[in-house]
Amino acid sequence: MLSLTTPALLFPAISLLMLAYTNRYLALASIIRGLYDDYQQTPNDKLVQQIGNLRRRIALIKGMQSLGVGSLFLCVVAMFMIYTGWPLAAQYIFGISLLLLICSLALSLLELRMSTDALNILLSDLAAADAERQR
Repeated sequence: MLSLTTPALLFPAISLLMLAYTNRYLALASIIRGLYDDYQQTPNDKLVQQIGNLRRRIALIKGMQSLGVGSLFLCVVAMFMIYTGWPLAAQYIFGISLLLLICSLALSLLELRMSTDALNILLSDLAAADAERQR
């Protein structure tokens, strides 16, 4: 049997996730603005590629946030269902809420992988430039 406190346990976790997602979004928005300014000064194909990568990452973060909000919303609905005496419906809704949270976390992993790949490309460029400089 699902108690009223079970869905409530997800509130802090989802809130912290939403804060982390928002911070990632704000960091990416700042990077995009900087790259845009750089591109205005000196048009460069690498900057266009980086902005494209960041655009995909922003879309993933939007999905992460949407699924996180959906999860939180359904947690509240499940709590309301428990409170009003609909325990079976509450269990199903809470289950869907957990699935949305899992999907949000999966998108977060994809975005993290894209971030790591982008950093590895930059690091390989630096390593190649350093090797060229040392010759």
